[in-house]
Amino acid sequence: MSTGRDTRKVRTALVIGGGIAGPVTAAALHKAGIQATVHEAYPELGEGIGGGLALAPNGMAALDLIGAADAVRAMSTPVSGTRMAIDGKLNPLPALSGVEPLQIVGRADLHRVLRDRAAEAGVRFEYGKRLTGATETADGVRADFADGTTATADVLIGADGVRSTVRTLIDPAAPGADYTGLLSFQGYVEAAPDLDVEPGVMTFAFGKRAYYLYWKQADGRLTWGANLPSKKYTSLTEARAIPADEWLRRLRETYRDDNPGRLLAERTTPDNLDVTGAIHIMPPVPHWHTARMALVGDAVHAPSNSTGQGASLAIESALQLARCLRDIADPAEAFAAYEALRRERVERITKRGARTNRKKTPGPVGRKVMHLTMPVFFKLMNFDKVLGWEQRYRIEWEAPVR
Repeated sequence: MSTGRDTRKVRTALVIGGGIAGPVTAAALHKAGIQATVHEAYPELGEGIGGGLALAPNGMAALDLIGAADAVRAMSTPVSGTRMAIDGKLNPLPALSGVEPLQIVGRADLHRVLRDRAAEAGVRFEYGKRLTGATETADGVRADFADGTTATADVLIGADGVRSTVRTLIDPAAPGADYTGLLSFQGYVEAAPDLDVEPGVMTFAFGKRAYYLYWKQADGRLTWGANLPSKKYTSLTEARAIPADEWLRRLRETYRDDNPGRLLAERTTPDNLDVTGAIHIMPPVPHWHTARMALVGDAVHAPSNSTGQGASLAIESALQLARCLRDIADPAEAFAAYEALRRERVERITKRGARTNRKKTPGPVGRKVMHLTMPVFFKLMNFDKVLGWEQRYRIEWEAPVR
């Protein structure tokens, strides 16, 4: 390392947000010898969390560095194959060789594992701590919370999601998350002869009116995710205030002409529907940090869920941020090095997600074009060149940051 422990300026950190990026950042900081405390706005772990997400091979490799990957694998459904369907016609997609399967895990389960791993590493968690402000000084930062308490440390890390308070403290003019025009839902149904889905395979389906995807869980149930087009933005709180029966009515109407979309929608019950809210995508954020504060995860780079990389990129960034603070004494210089390591990668993946979102509602003409071009496209595509750089990415934890 370029700096020894006795001369390092950063010894303590406040991490704002206890979802995915927050606990991983705190655990990585402890691995780097920096004491971190996580401050979460909600009064308890996992409040209101539903649905699941995918962890790509690069994200799992990053979790290995903090000793959390095996616990995640134990509760995940591995997906080693993918295919695309347009109006029911299936097209197998190429796969990368030499990487582990995609891991599908429940959000609440993932949050619990990451919290537990961070706590085992010595991270302290404070709940019911909604950040309202922060003040930087020459040698640290003070955080103010809605309950009237304060906390101080050498640095403050904003891992507080797409509605990040820390982002606006760093730059009051910072852009907010963009709405993609899609609302997200996840349903669960029992397997049946007319819903025969091969284990370990995920299908991305372009229906006549909307996109959806489905796969078989380890327990045999089918899980499906719906992206419902909606010009009107609906917050998660507003969406969950609408009765599940009403959402199911809309989903059944949307997928009524699709196979197996119609069956999936018809057999999902209100108790087996997760309303997971509007899908966001972050535009480029001009300022990732100040002298004592920095952003990580969805607070600074939230790609569309179309990329399958949102959680994995957040985990990567958490590890890289900890490396920089470990090796570079001055926090501002460490944050600048972190941004240099991450910006190009995350923005490139975010652009890919934006392109995919535009294809999720292709319309009748667009579907016909996809029918004709897709077999040729996948036959000619160099899959390793297109996605290998994303999924084969590995963090060299022991290497010093220059």
